[in-house]
Amino acid sequence: MTLAIERTDTGTGPKPSAPQEVRRRRRTERPAWEEPPTLGGEAAKGITLGGVLLIMLVPLWIIVVTSLSTQAAVNRAGGLVIWPDGLTLEAYKVMLADSTVRTALLVSLGITAVGTIVSMVVSVMCAYGLSRSRSLGHRFILTLLIITMFVNGGLIPTFLVVTGLGGYGQWWALILPSAVSVFNILILRAFYSSTSLDLIEAARIDGAGDWRILWSIVLPTSRAVTAVMALFYGVGYWNSFFNVMLYMPTDSEKWPLQYVLLTYVNRGNGMPGSVNAGFGSQFAQTAPLSLQMAVVVLTLVPLLIVYPFVQKHFRTGVLTGAIKG
Repeated sequence: MTLAIERTDTGTGPKPSAPQEVRRRRRTERPAWEEPPTLGGEAAKGITLGGVLLIMLVPLWIIVVTSLSTQAAVNRAGGLVIWPDGLTLEAYKVMLADSTVRTALLVSLGITAVGTIVSMVVSVMCAYGLSRSRSLGHRFILTLLIITMFVNGGLIPTFLVVTGLGGYGQWWALILPSAVSVFNILILRAFYSSTSLDLIEAARIDGAGDWRILWSIVLPTSRAVTAVMALFYGVGYWNSFFNVMLYMPTDSEKWPLQYVLLTYVNRGNGMPGSVNAGFGSQFAQTAPLSLQMAVVVLTLVPLLIVYPFVQKHFRTGVLTGAIKG
C-alpha cells in the first residue's frame, strides 16, 4: 500500500493523508451508546459462540459416527454412537445398493431443481411488478398477498383444489402448491424498490422496457438477495415430504428421499418398496440404526455442498433486503 506523504508547515516530518486519518479515527472512536469491550464480555461472547457451535456440531458428529458403526458398536453404545468403534461403510453400501434410495435421490434432485426455478421465476416477476409504484393495482395485490400470510383456506380446501385439478399422483402436485412464499416476495420487493431510480430512468430513455430493465439492471444489482432466496426455496423443496403424503402416498417410484427416510424410520426395517425387501442377508448384518443415520447423512450432503457457495451472500441478501424496505 502506498502512503501519501505530506510536509507540515513547520517541516517536522511526514503525516498520513486525510483518508488514512479518517480510517484511524474510525477505529479508535466508538459511538456514545456503545460501551468499551470488557474482558468478561469478550469471554462471555466466546463461551456463547462455542456453546452454539457445539450444539450444532455434536448431533452431526453423532449421526455420522453412528452411520459408520457396526451392529456390535451400536449394541455396546445402547443406541447412538458417540465415540468411533469399529467403523465400516457397510451401511452406505447397503443403502446405495437399494433401488428405492437411488430413485428417491434422483426424484429429490429433480423436484428441487425444477421447483426452485419455478419459484424464483414467479417470485422475481411478482416482486418486480410490486416494486414499481406505477404498476396497475400493485397496492391491492400486495395487500392480498400480505393477508394470505395470516389467513388461508387450510389443508382440506387445498387438497380438494389440487385433486380437483387432477393433481393426485402427478409430479406438479409436489411443486405448485408450495411454489410461492409471500415472505420471500416481500424481501425481493423491498430490495428491488431500493434500486437506483437514475439507472432505471436512464434505461427507459435509451428505450429499454420492463423486461430489459429487470434482466439487465435489477437482477445484476441484486445477486445477493436472489442467491439467498434461491437457497430458501431449494432447502424447502429438498426437505419437503408432506405433499407426498397427501398426493402420492402409494407410488414409491415418485417418493423423494425425505419421504423414504420418514417411511423407513416409521417401519424400522427395510426400505419401503425395495426390490430386495429388508435388504436380505446384507440387511441382517447391518444395524438398522446405522442405515437410518446413513440416509440422514445422504440428505445432508447436498445442502452442505451448496451452502458454502451461497453463504457469502446470506447476510447481505437477507439483512439488506429487509432493511431497505
